[in-house]
Amino acid sequence: MTDEEVVFVVDDDAVVRDSLRALLESAGHAVEDYGTAGEFLSRLPPSPAGCLVVDVRMPDMDGLALQEELVRRRIGIPVIVMTGYGDVPLAVRAMRAGALDFIEKPFDGERILADVRNALAMSRKLQSSISAAHAAGAHIALLTPREREVLEQLVAGRSNKVIAHALGISPRTVEIHRAHLMEKMQARTLSDLVRLALAAGVGTQDET
Repeated sequence: MTDEEVVFVVDDDAVVRDSLRALLESAGHAVEDYGTAGEFLSRLPPSPAGCLVVDVRMPDMDGLALQEELVRRRIGIPVIVMTGYGDVPLAVRAMRAGALDFIEKPFDGERILADVRNALAMSRKLQSSISAAHAAGAHIALLTPREREVLEQLVAGRSNKVIAHALGISPRTVEIHRAHLMEKMQARTLSDLVRLALAAGVGTQDET
């Protein structure tokens, strides 16, 4: 675990929050706990490193509504929902909406710790993807408009000859732009170039 990873616990029951904090901290995890979803959202960074453990039933904004709000804000964080007796259908809905797992109360400590470990591993992958996208976006910003056009054509799988015809330039000019693209994007191969472009969002929209 890195120092930046946090297990966020959101539950309106202070006893549950204290119990979870003690359990998670005993396993070496950094913990922040909140009594309401609103309080949690007001303190949440844009790209949180960690995971969320949330009760499915809470006043004002419940676990499902919080999960939907995170999706609306495009905040990628693995979610584990906790449910009381009779709330399993709600927990299943949460999982269908993207939650990693649901834990029934009274919860099993080892089960929660295992879920948190899995969630944190998933969070690291998400953070790595976000970092790659930011880096690729910085490289994209260095491209000229014509180089960006050539890149979009390459991502679409088109050959130099087809690109030249589409853009009204010579195949040789396409080769020159392609060489500049490889240098600016710090790509060693065409597959590297395409991967970086996709990470930056180039070519992710359907062409008309």
